Amino acid sequence: MKTSVAVRLAVASMAAALAACADNAAPFSPGRLWDGTTPDFRGIWQARGTAYVNLEGHAGENGIAASASAIVDPPDGKIPYKPEALAQRDENYRARASADPSLKCYQAGVPRATYLATPLQILQSPGNFAIVYQENHAFRVFHPDSRPHFDAADWWMGDTRYRWDGDTLVADVVAITDQQWLDQAGNYHSTEFHVVERYRLTSPDTLEYEARIEDPGVYSRPWTLKAVLERVKEPGARIIEDECLDDENGVRRHVSPYDPQSLLKADYSRWRTAPPP
Repeated sequence: MKTSVAVRLAVASMAAALAACADNAAPFSPGRLWDGTTPDFRGIWQARGTAYVNLEGHAGENGIAASASAIVDPPDGKIPYKPEALAQRDENYRARASADPSLKCYQAGVPRATYLATPLQILQSPGNFAIVYQENHAFRVFHPDSRPHFDAADWWMGDTRYRWDGDTLVADVVAITDQQWLDQAGNYHSTEFHVVERYRLTSPDTLEYEARIEDPGVYSRPWTLKAVLERVKEPGARIIEDECLDDENGVRRHVSPYDPQSLLKADYSRWRTAPPP
């Protein structure tokens, strides 16, 4: 009995020591650009989860893996909607098969573009930072935070100012159109939308993304989501063309990048049911 107690105490002591070592472990230190100072985030990255379906989590269906909530605050993983705003989100959800702006080839917006199922590429030099998204040719130029935000702007990808907090890039984003959705489930915001993003390398091939969101017109309090992006390392990996075409009703729709017709951009002839006279 005494030996058993001693063993349990030794195991508990070892576990505590390992936990303390983990807590005190030095954070990952990324490589640097040629200035020797700026963290090097360059590369092609992609979120592997399915938070783009519903940030609050969803069951698996139609070949899409299930996902836990991407929302880390509040702890319940729910977006803190005001009651009247929640009713609008529920209406969006009911109409999601046709109402999602992304289906109509509008840009995904911030923060949605980051956790889509398509990759993005970070372009960088000392003092310069930009992201090119595969989805719908979207891109963002991050401006130093010494410059003021544009007033009364209304953009899909917003107006971004950034700074470095140690090895973490912190971006402040405003001027985002209220026409965008945050996911396929109809989660949305108003023109009072404000996002603070944090990008941090946790290993050579993993990039942690955090977005703190506030919108007093829609949410009862600020809330935070997190996602992890992985470096795309396949030989020859690149951002490919993502094209849209007008359908027979004049609505722009996504087409496969492997469809040769997508190179024609607006080829109405593919929708003809009879040859021209």
